[in-house]
Parts: sequence; C-alpha cells; structure tokens
Amino acid sequence: MVCIQTNSGVRSVDRRLFFVLNMAQRKLFNHVDHLCEEQLDASVTQLAALMYICKHAGCVQKDLVTALALKKSAVTGLLTRMEKNNLLHRKPCAKDARAIRLYPTQSGIEKVQNLAPFIQQLNQQFEEHFSEEEIATVLKFLNFIIKKF
Repeated sequence: MVCIQTNSGVRSVDRRLFFVLNMAQRKLFNHVDHLCEEQLDASVTQLAALMYICKHAGCVQKDLVTALALKKSAVTGLLTRMEKNNLLHRKPCAKDARAIRLYPTQSGIEKVQNLAPFIQQLNQQFEEHFSEEEIATVLKFLNFIIKKF
C-alpha cells in the first residue's frame, strides 16, 4: 500500500497492479452491463458486437471473434441471441457457401445510435474526476497492455 493525497485527505492505495486492474475491469464491466441492460435493453457485449457489425456490415463471424477477443463458441451464442432479439440478420455469403455474413437490422442500427450519448456520459464521468494528463497516462498504460499482450 502507498498513501496518496486526495481532495478529501490522505488515503492508502492498493499497489497490486494486476489485481487492481482486474477488479476495476470487472466492476466497470458489471456496472456498464447493468446500465446497458436497463437503458438499452441489450448487454454490453451485444452492443460491442453491434457497433462492430454496423461499422463492418457484411463481416463474418471470424471477424467478430477477432474484434471482440472472444471464443468462437461464445460469439456463436451471442449472434444467436442478437438475431433472436432482432438486432442483426445473417445472409449466406455469395462467394463461400460455408460463410455467413452479418448485417445490422434497423433496430440494431437504432441501438448503436442510442449508444453514442450513453458512451459520452460514461467518458464524462472519468473526465470529471481526472485531469487531461492523468487520462492520457491511463490511456497510455491501457494501450500498452493491449499491444503487449
């Protein structure tokens, strides 16, 4: 533990970096997932997939597996639920009969459009508590992890 000065006084901070990073990711994911379900009627994972599919209409499942860093079986189940919830539709690929192309439905496109202000609100919460320099340092650290591992 190390002590840091805050606006409300001195407090100790846990220095177990991997543990703290893991706990922060879990808490943030669960919090945002709950908000997404409550406000947008879709999971955060469905919305992440939908954002990718909207940006890359006609992509195949393999592309989504790579983009979301999930296992193929997890993405298969995810796509089935999304299709059932009318967020996407699948079309056979004209060039490869084994491949299925993914396209957002109008409902899926509207969810992504509704997601933009939601993401902006979340980002604003961080910006209210941290300086530009602190946010830049956090982004540098997180991007290092993404590239390194």
